[in-house]
Amino acid sequence: MATDEANSIGMEVEEITNCNETIETSVKERNTSFPKLRRCRLNSLNVEAGKVSGITDHSSKLSWMATLSLAFQSLGVVYGDIGTSPLYVFASSFTNGTIDHSDDILGVLSIIYYTILVFPLLKYCFIVLLANDNGNGGAFALYSLLCRHAKVSLIPNQQPEDMQLSNYKLETLSSNQKLKQKLENNYFARVLFLFMTILGTTMVIGDGFFTPPMSVISAVSGISSKLGQDYVVGITIVILVSLFMVQRFGTDKVGFSFAPIITIWFILIGGTGLYNLFKYDVGVLRAINPKYIVNYFQRDGKKAWMSLGGIFLCISGCEAMFADLGHFSVRAIQISFSFITLPAILAAYSGQAAYLRKFPNTVSNIFYACIPGPLYWPTFVIAVIASIIASQAIVSGAFSIASQALSMGCFPRVKVVHTSATHEGQVYIPAINYMFMFACIAVTILFRTSEKLSNAYGVAIVCDMTITTFLVSIVMLIVWKKSIWQVALFSIPFGCIELLYLSSQMVKFKEGGFLPLVSAIIFTIVMGIWFYAQKEKYMFELNNKVSSESLIKLVNDLSTNRIHGFGVLYSELVQGIPPIFAHFIANIPTIHSVVVFVSMKAIPISNVVLEERFLFRCVEPKECKIFRCIVRHGYNDVIGNYMEFESQLVQYLKEFIIQESNYMPELDSIQSPGVVEGIENEIKFIDEALGKGVVYMLGEIDVVANPKSSILNKIIVNTYTFLRRNFQQRDELMAIPRRKLLKVGMTYEI
Repeated sequence: MATDEANSIGMEVEEITNCNETIETSVKERNTSFPKLRRCRLNSLNVEAGKVSGITDHSSKLSWMATLSLAFQSLGVVYGDIGTSPLYVFASSFTNGTIDHSDDILGVLSIIYYTILVFPLLKYCFIVLLANDNGNGGAFALYSLLCRHAKVSLIPNQQPEDMQLSNYKLETLSSNQKLKQKLENNYFARVLFLFMTILGTTMVIGDGFFTPPMSVISAVSGISSKLGQDYVVGITIVILVSLFMVQRFGTDKVGFSFAPIITIWFILIGGTGLYNLFKYDVGVLRAINPKYIVNYFQRDGKKAWMSLGGIFLCISGCEAMFADLGHFSVRAIQISFSFITLPAILAAYSGQAAYLRKFPNTVSNIFYACIPGPLYWPTFVIAVIASIIASQAIVSGAFSIASQALSMGCFPRVKVVHTSATHEGQVYIPAINYMFMFACIAVTILFRTSEKLSNAYGVAIVCDMTITTFLVSIVMLIVWKKSIWQVALFSIPFGCIELLYLSSQMVKFKEGGFLPLVSAIIFTIVMGIWFYAQKEKYMFELNNKVSSESLIKLVNDLSTNRIHGFGVLYSELVQGIPPIFAHFIANIPTIHSVVVFVSMKAIPISNVVLEERFLFRCVEPKECKIFRCIVRHGYNDVIGNYMEFESQLVQYLKEFIIQESNYMPELDSIQSPGVVEGIENEIKFIDEALGKGVVYMLGEIDVVANPKSSILNKIIVNTYTFLRRNFQQRDELMAIPRRKLLKVGMTYEI
């Protein structure tokens, strides 16, 4: 039950003594001519919303020039991590600095070959990237696909109109109907899907704490023998701080700046690899024969298995190919990896293996040892710069998935800056950026060397890859409608290999492998608590919503004053009037001449086109001038500041009024004069209300645990309250001026 506390009304009383006099007009001159109409009718929240023709999504075909431009940009954003892995893979595979048998080099090289060919190339380039959501990747993109094709969402705010959105792309299932129904009716399965999605997201974030220090410190270690490790740590910290300071300029600018450097890096390591290959031992290419893998395990057994933890680092960063997909396109990622990244890193590893066959004692510093003398310092400089860029992939991926999680209600409210008008997936999140920066500095100071860092590095990556395999398998069943046998051909081989790599990573658990897992678990708990509290808050509003009869009674009550002005009341409830409105009337018996109940609703798609974003309904009787509006947005959409939002809201409200009156511009010559006059009066009334000013009414909801609930529930609710008070509120995100804001306090018990 709601606790009515008059003293909890958090409004700006000192600034709002009389809304009619103190609210400054935010609208200058508005054109009262009829807006251009779509032919569809949006006269109810319970009828189908029309499709907008000609809408293209992020996955639409781009021109070859645009695709090649994106492919070039992706070099500087996506492949820095996997591209700099030759800095440390062989050293991490032979951790004791010695090679017991010369054929062990071929065994490790053979595993590297097939690991790169199987995971980044086969799994990600040609399977996982196809499971995108309108061109967006990541765990939440997969979850969005599942939510659209099966009722697995835990918040009951789905509406039939959502399926009519242009970007919804829902197909009628002709198979796997029984499995779909089982999933929908199994609450545990629905919770499991969300948990795995959140866990996959947090694994990428947890990995982001270790990728930048690992890459940079590995490159800078080339001067450790001359300056000492303290200087290496200091230089690494300076480089990391510089990296995070430039993130605010956006992925496109960063990508264009970094791409030429990574291109030079790939040419350098590829050319050096070919040089060493033909100079020392071209015979290492026979490692393409998998028998060397079998011989390696037969010869070394447990030692070979433990070396998998270091070998796996050759594909560190490949998960960024999917996480960063929203910044680019599927074709761009496929081109840049297949024709540039793949040949360069295979040549680099082959050249290092050829050099080791001749000089096996250099394995601890193989990258710099095999560089020809004249190229040593140029290579060192490029390696340092490339290592900086290597961090960009995971940072950009973290921004993308955190933005998706925020839009889906699974992440505390933080500021999201969209840095590109062309590609909506390119975002920058200051809070995440600075959190990464401080965490990376702490990790650098704690571990100090790449050898120690390798113990913690990679655990979160393989966990995220395993979760991706699980979610893509479900997408194959539900969305792609593949048979269970076809799905098994994907999930079993990839899953088994990933679990094998995971088992080898767990050997390093005590030496630091626990840290990325702990950080991922902490983020999972935070995101889980936030989602649970948001869900329970929504259910409270749904169970205590104001009925239509009660609303009419409140409005028509003689003690309720109607003042000139335009009031906007925010809520997340889409199935009725939120209880905060009744609480508002009970304490301040005054409402505006025009009131719009705005419900912000996240749709499980990447974006909702503006023409389909606003759904209106007039609350009867029409003379009350009270409207309900559902503002639907995808996880890549920008709601914008209050002025932009206000302009869009009014525009589509006028469209709705015209559509309600059955006015058709093409029949203007034979249209009834009464209809036209009625529309003019309605729009004039709206403009007069706007002229008096717009007031934004937000509920200052204090969520408390029910006294009779469990201790666990009380801990969860108290944690949520702490998070909500220390992160941004909706008025801060939309930059609503305080003079236009009215907050109403209320307590929810959950």
